[in-house]
Amino acid sequence: MADIDKFEIQIDREECIGDGACVNEAPETFELDDESKAVLLENSSDDEESIMEAAKSCPLDIIVIKDKQTGKQIYPEE
Repeated sequence: MADIDKFEIQIDREECIGDGACVNEAPETFELDDESKAVLLENSSDDEESIMEAAKSCPLDIIVIKDKQTGKQIYPEE
């Protein structure tokens, strides 16, 4: 299992268009719900690189990844 506990991942569901690119990149971390909006899954087994690629693949940059320990935003860069 990936050590993603160091990440805080946020998704702006209001802006999500259900593209599904995040699911393609990290299917154990993201899925589309009944509204075709991205949601986080618990107990991800995706590696950190896949999760970062998933965030980067979002056409609207609505997946925000922060370092849980420092609070620093990792993606997208501020």
